[in-house]
Amino acid sequence: MGLLRLATGIRGPSGFGSGSTSEQVTEGVDASRLTALVTGLPTPLISAQFPFLPFPISSKIRCIYERGFRFFNPGGSSGIGAETARVLALRGAHVIIAARNMQAANEVKQRIVDEIPSAKIDIIQLELGSLKSVRACAEKFLSMNLPLNLLINNAGIMFCPYTLTEDGIEMQFATNHLGHFLLTDLLLEKMKSTAKSTGIEGRIVNVSSLAHVNTYPEGIRFDKINDKDTYNDKLAYGQSKLANVLHANELARRLQAEDANITVNSLHPGLITTNLMRHSLLLMRVFRFFTYMLWKNVPQGAATTCYVALHPNLRGVTGKYFDDCNEEDTSNHAKDEELARKLWDISEKMVKTNK
Repeated sequence: MGLLRLATGIRGPSGFGSGSTSEQVTEGVDASRLTALVTGLPTPLISAQFPFLPFPISSKIRCIYERGFRFFNPGGSSGIGAETARVLALRGAHVIIAARNMQAANEVKQRIVDEIPSAKIDIIQLELGSLKSVRACAEKFLSMNLPLNLLINNAGIMFCPYTLTEDGIEMQFATNHLGHFLLTDLLLEKMKSTAKSTGIEGRIVNVSSLAHVNTYPEGIRFDKINDKDTYNDKLAYGQSKLANVLHANELARRLQAEDANITVNSLHPGLITTNLMRHSLLLMRVFRFFTYMLWKNVPQGAATTCYVALHPNLRGVTGKYFDDCNEEDTSNHAKDEELARKLWDISEKMVKTNK
């Protein structure tokens, strides 16, 4: 039903669907008492093909950064991260954007402030592929002495050629999962204390992907994460997105066990339509079903993130996976509690080893 809703725009049990926008799903929400940190990576680096399409698209379309502030659009700084920050600010939240490219992030900030003069936006530098940078980002945020109600682990890279980070870790696993794992861990006590002192439920949102179903046969290749010879950029991406879901599920279980007033969920955001696709109406009609992952504009692409972060109907809902603002099923690997615990333990060792 999830794919059918995505392709057709049919609304689900939540009352929203693939055609819903970030403003629609947060209408009437007062976030003025909330502080949110949103991660984003606003600099596209590599050109790539769309291997899941039944026809070629120009390799000049830069698509390495899936959910940063530039989103299939090398000429601008707009995307799910920017839209999420804008809508949170629109609803009154104090938003901290943790971004790799400070210039692009400040451009996003200025556009938001121009539209919403009352917006409260701060920028912190964050390179998720560097554990040193993640620690510096967390230290900088904590030094600001702000509460933290919402942590939106939004940033992601995709389909990278084999590359190791400065910490010696495969780039997609390091950026999409391990950087967010460490950032969440470093900010978790702040979230707990905020939830306890304010009585307001904290929410952690891991922006994963439908691609979590397309991973290596064992799900997470713990003994071959950095193996160059057997590396596959698509499967490595799926592995990192599976890790996002498993991380959310295991953290949700742990927080429930200690009765913390914090929920943790993961989601597939949906990808936006490229300018090339907009200009080819016949292509759009013929291949609409097969290209369902592309058929969203930016406000629609950010809707599920904003819904999971702010909607009152999700109060107390934790350890779930959402698509088009509705709870959806995941792969068998994503349901594997033993795999989630093993990922947690190994992730802890990796961040401590590279301290």
